[in-house]
Amino acid sequence: MSTEIRNTSHPRITFLQGTALIFGTNIGAGILSLPYATRNGGYLALAISLVVAGFITTISMLFVAEASLRTKEPLQLSGLAEKYLGQTGRWLTFISVTILGVAALTAYAAGSGTILHELLGIPPIAGTLIFFGIGTAVILKGLEATGLVEGILTSGMAIVVGILCIWTFIGPGIDLMNLWVLRPYFIVPVMNMVMFIFIGQFVVPELARGLEDRPWLLPRAVVAGMSAVGFTIALVSFTALGLLGMNVDEVVTVSWGQILGPVAYYMANIFALIAMLTSLVTIGYSSMRNITDLCHWREDGVHRIMAVAWAMLPPIVISIAGWGGIVSVMTYAGGFSGAIMSIMPVWLLRKARQQGDRKPGWVNTWQTSPIFTIPLVALFSLAFIYSALLTLDLVPAGWN
Repeated sequence: MSTEIRNTSHPRITFLQGTALIFGTNIGAGILSLPYATRNGGYLALAISLVVAGFITTISMLFVAEASLRTKEPLQLSGLAEKYLGQTGRWLTFISVTILGVAALTAYAAGSGTILHELLGIPPIAGTLIFFGIGTAVILKGLEATGLVEGILTSGMAIVVGILCIWTFIGPGIDLMNLWVLRPYFIVPVMNMVMFIFIGQFVVPELARGLEDRPWLLPRAVVAGMSAVGFTIALVSFTALGLLGMNVDEVVTVSWGQILGPVAYYMANIFALIAMLTSLVTIGYSSMRNITDLCHWREDGVHRIMAVAWAMLPPIVISIAGWGGIVSVMTYAGGFSGAIMSIMPVWLLRKARQQGDRKPGWVNTWQTSPIFTIPLVALFSLAFIYSALLTLDLVPAGWN
């Protein structure tokens, strides 16, 4: 393993770019299938889950934010875990980020190829390679380019989803009775699904790095980004479930296409493509940085190229080779990975407050109260148990 000193330069991003990084990480194409996946619980179950899971996960991310601000070196999540939690924390965190990253990027490799085939008529493999080529080019440019692209893409995504929702409201309209639905029996699987949608702790160190000279903006960007994620999920699901209720299609693009016409169908697919690209860029960049931390590599030159290849090539190979079973296994393992990444910041912050090597420009206050940390640990531990039971097909009927 190389012991060469890593590049510690501090690129700058704006508050809005930081917000966009959080938003882009969590808003993937999966948002278009969430209404169908949560329809049994009803919209109110989803709304409750968004508030609870969003609040708890945001606190976990704020713990990572303070730990980053207490550290002179611009470390990614696995680097912070190594510094404060030792080798066990280092490897658990790296494996967790890798599992979630490869599973998500493999899904985007398959999805992007399919959508570009439908939109442009090109072969799916070519679509995948073009899509990943664009994302890789952005990642290689660094954090400032990543933040700039995320800001542009999320603005475009907001415009598209806004048009589709308004079009639905003033066109066919929605039935409020479809939304005034709560089936408590199904709230457990809905909550579990939403909790893992909000996982994005690995991108927080990048915000800390880009906002280093304005640390007071870091928690604001995290909260703003997570709020935007929750609002967008709520809006898309409100529109889809309000329009169709239990009859919503597995992917909302189909519903919009059938009711609003082909223009809406293409717009929804464009939204999905942008959503996947925003997630690909942030997840790919964070994965690259976790690799450089793990190997103690510099973040420029050949080391950056090697780390980006390490992060981006496996998903492409898995997708093109059709090894779907690997993705299924990694998706199930994501329950463990998500729990590690959400619970670990509690101990990370405690150690950082004891061993940190600089005074932070912002600190958590009420967020560290046991009133919040105990539910955080409990909820994600239960989510891990649920994921394990789901893997073993031991959950009650209707929960899978």
